[in-house]
Amino acid sequence: MKRGIALKRDWIHGWLLLLPAMVFLFAFTHIPAVTTFLNSFFSTPRGRRPAKFIGLSNYERMLDDPVFWKVLWNNVWFAFGTIPVSVGLAIVMALWVNDRLVGRSFVRMAYFTPTVLPLIAVANIWMFFYTPGFGLVDQITGALFGWPASNYLGNPDTALNAIIVVTVWKEAGFFMIFYLAALQAIPVTLKEAAQIEGAGRWTIFWRITFPLLMPTTLFVCVNAVINSFRLVDHIFILTGGGPDNASALLLFYIYEVAFRFWETAYGATLTVALLVLLSLLAIGQFFFFDRKVHYK
Repeated sequence: MKRGIALKRDWIHGWLLLLPAMVFLFAFTHIPAVTTFLNSFFSTPRGRRPAKFIGLSNYERMLDDPVFWKVLWNNVWFAFGTIPVSVGLAIVMALWVNDRLVGRSFVRMAYFTPTVLPLIAVANIWMFFYTPGFGLVDQITGALFGWPASNYLGNPDTALNAIIVVTVWKEAGFFMIFYLAALQAIPVTLKEAAQIEGAGRWTIFWRITFPLLMPTTLFVCVNAVINSFRLVDHIFILTGGGPDNASALLLFYIYEVAFRFWETAYGATLTVALLVLLSLLAIGQFFFFDRKVHYK
């Protein structure tokens, strides 16, 4: 009897500890998601005109919207440009600063510094770098190669790629911290045993280190995918989505539709499409990494 009362008391205490987090989770995640999904089937209320149920009209509008398909393709290109490069750089940097290195603490700090900078500050720094004629990029390319001044942010062919460079510069150091922690958790005896057997550095990395980093890789990849679809700040400062939507991404387009043009219902529809896309990508990553996460 006393044991049953103690278990019930522990159960109540456990739920009370979870209650604040659950309240915030439902209030700021689940309820807004459900509300957004429901609003996508209604028109946008304006003044005294209330919202009306219009069924799938917003989704039909989305499928016929050329800007939606353009920013979606931009986002796909942006994801393919940022995720592999930032994750690969993070692994290389983590391996570098994990070894015995003169000034290792300083190098770690240098790699991680872009991560702690505010997004707006990063965008303004790189806006100075990309300034035609006077920016750091043109100064270097002009002095070394004699190239003429280029408007990287104003050219439709280079605007999105310029933002990809900024994003990789900021995110690689953040992902490096997770890989560094994972590397330090790998037993040194595994590496020593492989060295005794005559394995080289590449063999040790590919056969021992990298497989043991797979759980971290899964976590980093999921976060990298989410980050690649939620970028707004850099675009807002650097290009404003231009020129001609060449650098606009899906979330930036949602911001413009919902808050600049006040088409909240259509913005909710675009948000539902974004949530479905992110869910499919996350599920696909878990299935893809399912048999590779744990070392065998």
